[in-house]
Amino acid sequence: MAAIRKSMVAEEAGAAGEADDAVGLATRHLVQPWPYAGSAGAEARTLIGEGDGIYITDAMGKRLIDGPAGMWCTNVGHRREELARVMYDQSMQLSYNTPWYTMNAPSAQLAQRIAGHAPGDLSHVFFTTGGSTAVETALRFMQFYNNVKGRPDKKLILSRGGAYHGSTYLSASLNGRPRSHDWMDGLDAIAVKLTAPDPFRRPQGMSIEAFGDFLVEEFRDTVARIGAERIGAFIGEPVQASGGVIVPPDNYLKRIREICRVNDILFIADEVVTAFGRLGSIFASGEVFGLDPDMITFAKGVTSGYFPLGGVVISERLLEGLRRSNHPDALFGHGLTYTSHPVGCAVALKNLDLLEGGVLAHAREVAPYFQARLKSLEELPLVGEVRGMGLMACVECVADRESKNPLELDTNVGERIDRHCQELGLLVRPLINMCVMSPPLVITRGQIDTLVDILREGISRTMEELRKEGVWQG
Repeated sequence: MAAIRKSMVAEEAGAAGEADDAVGLATRHLVQPWPYAGSAGAEARTLIGEGDGIYITDAMGKRLIDGPAGMWCTNVGHRREELARVMYDQSMQLSYNTPWYTMNAPSAQLAQRIAGHAPGDLSHVFFTTGGSTAVETALRFMQFYNNVKGRPDKKLILSRGGAYHGSTYLSASLNGRPRSHDWMDGLDAIAVKLTAPDPFRRPQGMSIEAFGDFLVEEFRDTVARIGAERIGAFIGEPVQASGGVIVPPDNYLKRIREICRVNDILFIADEVVTAFGRLGSIFASGEVFGLDPDMITFAKGVTSGYFPLGGVVISERLLEGLRRSNHPDALFGHGLTYTSHPVGCAVALKNLDLLEGGVLAHAREVAPYFQARLKSLEELPLVGEVRGMGLMACVECVADRESKNPLELDTNVGERIDRHCQELGLLVRPLINMCVMSPPLVITRGQIDTLVDILREGISRTMEELRKEGVWQG
């Protein structure tokens, strides 16, 4: 026994040493995403060492439920040997080819598979490296399309408050989340921002149905005021993910789609988060919301996060319009070094096999239970609303439910809850005053119970902490 204990101590010491090394290297050399100026290039975050199923393990050996599924993306779970083998096999066969003047078979096969799941006449796929580049590609295609059609002024883009569309220059210009533009430049001239379709924040005394009418009329009035001849596209997430899992009023998106159709405005459904199973379908646009967009952007779940890949599914009507134009030599001068990457496309093909082979059905089966269990957290006085759809949800905390004001409470309450939850065995996605949960689609009912129980205790501990500090007396 003494020898076993000595071995365990040595292993723990080794893990601690490795963690200390990584922390030191990070604080000296690694720049993290979305850093504050005061800690940029000198910051270490929770170090993750392993993943298995719905769990991740930190550098000290603590096992955590992966509440955000990485970044909305580890849909089939961690450590899937099938995907690891595909990466190895494809790398040994063909690790890379230039997409400028060659092609590979996995990308053509994947394009055909994806087109088969897309609604309407969306039948062609341009592959990118992720969500931001997918949105960037869709926007640049819209610009190119209107140039070829002889409409150089039809370039404005309608987006919404609460939206998140990416971090590249064009895509970031459309973001509508708090703090996105406080210190960052954007191409403001291209974007027209509309009201966030957030029923929780609708005007006091207004019904959700009336709020939906308001949003549609605002859209219609904006088109009339600016002129459809100047508006190239509307882009919207079916469910606003990073904005706080905002589920819009019923039929709102279908009504917006019809206004776009009448006014020849391209409708871009940003499904970077909602595609590939998060709402129980490969694409939520058609099967969940009854939409037939002109383009759909995707990323994240297409490979379950095992390889960087994204893309845009484009309507046959748009491509046929280009082929029939008077400018057959017009060049769509856009591409990426890793467009149609053979390893990424091979992984996505196998990931589709897993989704179609049972993961999607399981996600649809457990989603109502997931939503109902999380909804029970509204019993806590700190919680203003729990909302969601499929296997994505948000717990929004407020100072009080009457004012719905998160700022009087504590702008980092989500981080407080996450800190407590990590101590208890759950990683949370904190967003200012919100906690976002989007676990791997393979999560079981028992694991959902554990997730919700930990989150409840984390919120309860935060409430007690805030009371002791005199910040909140709810």
